[in-house]
Amino acid sequence: MKKLALVVLLGVLSIPSFAVQLITIGSGGVTGTYYPTGGAICRLVNKIKKKTGILCSVESTNGSVYNIKTIKNSELDFGIAQSDIAYEASKGIGKFEGNKVSKLRTVMAIYPELFTLVTRKDSNINDIMDIKGKRINLGNSGSGNESTALAMFNVLGIKKTDLAYAGALSTSEMTDALKNNKIDGYFYMVGHPTANIKDVTNAIDVKLVPITGAKIDKFVQDNSFYAKDNIPGEIYKGNPADISTFGVKALLVTSADQKDEVVYSVVKQVFENFDALKNAHPVFTHITKKSLLEGLSAPLHNGAKKYFKEIGLIK
Repeated sequence: MKKLALVVLLGVLSIPSFAVQLITIGSGGVTGTYYPTGGAICRLVNKIKKKTGILCSVESTNGSVYNIKTIKNSELDFGIAQSDIAYEASKGIGKFEGNKVSKLRTVMAIYPELFTLVTRKDSNINDIMDIKGKRINLGNSGSGNESTALAMFNVLGIKKTDLAYAGALSTSEMTDALKNNKIDGYFYMVGHPTANIKDVTNAIDVKLVPITGAKIDKFVQDNSFYAKDNIPGEIYKGNPADISTFGVKALLVTSADQKDEVVYSVVKQVFENFDALKNAHPVFTHITKKSLLEGLSAPLHNGAKKYFKEIGLIK
């Protein structure tokens, strides 16, 4: 597939074939924030494709776990992943027990993602423990959503069998399921605001439920890649107050085998067009150049390291 795309695109670029490298960023569902994030990065990279010979495309995928496994198998060049999932992969724990991804490298952190419980208002879920006996979507197989939900369940003493239904729907499927009263709620690790939640809150009465308590506090304290945060009030219809929860960072990751000059070029384009990135999606509103180096949970790629040293962000 890549070879075919490369042959077609060479003619469009009108540059020598030896100079061209096609790179693909694995993202997530098209209604989430990973997909537009991958698209925004690719647009910046492609602005100077005739100069660098690097052509970037974004691919909709099943999310964090899938992206990392596919990078490991050399089927994706880059991917977006939750920082907790990247940590598990680099250590060979959790979803990656016995399947350590020793060559996983971080390119940069992008924006904070908050673990969000979206429920039908008529389901009367007011607290995280109220999900027992309810129909809840945990996330499709291979997603960070599912992995984070199950890790949290373990701390809270909740089993999947405690739910009336433990869903594995994709991000696009779960909104329709909530609207059509096929589920009572869904978990979503996402940057805010997101079209996914706006769409469902514009269709039915929705309540975002706080994820708090002593056990959640300990869960966050025991895992350095988590941090407590709030989903701002009034960004979603019917939810005027801030909602307390916890979250991670969305990371751009790759393999140690990826060429230093390619990674360097990607990072340079993002930083030299930083305002364009910030204007690409509301989720980027509060990011800073410094924040793109915060929350890294896998080693930094040498190509990224070179650029960050040049601009003085790391020594």
